[in-house]
Amino acid sequence: MIWFLLGLLVSQDGDYRRAVEAWRAEQEAFLRSESGWLTLAGLEWLEEGENRIRMPAGAPDFGVFERQGTKVALRPAGGGPRREMETDTAGDPTVLSRDGYSVTIIQRGERIGVRIRNKNAAARTDFPGMRWFPVKEEYRIVARWEPHDPPKLLPIANVLGDVTREKSPGRAVFRLGGKECSLEPVESGRLLFFIFRDGTAGKETYGGGRFLYAERPEKGRVVLDFNKAVNPPCAFTPFATCPLPPRQNRLPVAIAAGELSPGPH
Repeated sequence: MIWFLLGLLVSQDGDYRRAVEAWRAEQEAFLRSESGWLTLAGLEWLEEGENRIRMPAGAPDFGVFERQGTKVALRPAGGGPRREMETDTAGDPTVLSRDGYSVTIIQRGERIGVRIRNKNAAARTDFPGMRWFPVKEEYRIVARWEPHDPPKLLPIANVLGDVTREKSPGRAVFRLGGKECSLEPVESGRLLFFIFRDGTAGKETYGGGRFLYAERPEKGRVVLDFNKAVNPPCAFTPFATCPLPPRQNRLPVAIAAGELSPGPH
């Protein structure tokens, strides 16, 4: 989920624009990479016991996936030793590759699934490029930080209908378009992760909302650079499991900054 987290420092005027544009180029390079979201080709949820999953047309048969609780092992097609597979909750999931395809195991709440990638997917090879609003420095906003003491648990739903409770350390308060706005992030390592929706959603930008990362607050202030607001993976593939903006992060203003909608996939 933090594939777009580099280069948060900014300068002024032309230097600022060039810094943002360079950061955007890095995001596109990652999206186009073999580990980017454009390579996703399938997602199959596993039942308890033995599972033969549906692979995309032309993909190799990796074998039988055996699930026991949160543990998964693969019995390879054609024989060979049984292979235990680490899930993505460990931070370093097992990746098995063959003929341009790869499989990994993901865990989402009680769900365990096989994520399938195809490095030669048309979504990747034919991708026209990310689309952005022009860089406007007025959308780099220094917001007032109001800490939650203690941190609150924020309910976050995802596109699967699952809800998790994530730690939120506070809220960022700012004025935009003559209105007071606020956003509550969840923690993402050393960064703050904002999942938000604004008045451009479903029009210029992706209807499911956008993501924004920020450095931790300093001296009661946090920088929200909406020029670096990005689409969630679900904007590019139906095989992602994206979180959705919580109710309090649905802004009453249009933010004409950051990434535009890529269109249907």
